[in-house]
Amino acid sequence: MRRVCVFCGSSHGTRPAYTQAARATGRLIAERGLGLVYGGGHVGLMGEIADAARDAGGEVIGVIPEALMRMEVGHPNLSALHVVGTMHERKALMAELSDAFIALPGGIGTLEELFEVWTWGQLGLHPKPLGFLDVAGYYGHLHTFLDHSVTEGFLKKRHRAMVAVESDAAQLLNRLATYQPPEVPKVVNGKTL
Repeated sequence: MRRVCVFCGSSHGTRPAYTQAARATGRLIAERGLGLVYGGGHVGLMGEIADAARDAGGEVIGVIPEALMRMEVGHPNLSALHVVGTMHERKALMAELSDAFIALPGGIGTLEELFEVWTWGQLGLHPKPLGFLDVAGYYGHLHTFLDHSVTEGFLKKRHRAMVAVESDAAQLLNRLATYQPPEVPKVVNGKTL
């Protein structure tokens, strides 16, 4: 694992624990010699994790759409800042540059980004690990829902198990480093082999 993509909020949220976790995660990624790939902003948790990784001597790569650059939310002091045309291009480039994915607290954009790379992994389009850093129980209700989705037959247990969930960034990075993707069943003429 060379680079970790972190999806997180463009705001700080209501709890100081979210900001503290973003800073600690950025520092830890850099201290482990890993690069950080993220959404390229200087605001909210995005800015906190980027600044912490950069201050700890880490490589920090941002990927931001032109529209957000025009709103002046792009981070001015990164190892590299890629400005792309669309959100779709942003997500594709972030995925291409990264070897693992983490979601810190964030809103619907954070969820959408992690769920998309999770879906790609489920389909066998990449073997990269992903996980939630569940700061202060932020993702607790979501994980209850995902377990319900398994119970109701809409999410397979092996696909649910693809996502690591930890409240400690070091433990989460350790789990991502040892991840083994599930085998993707082959389908030929509509039959699963």
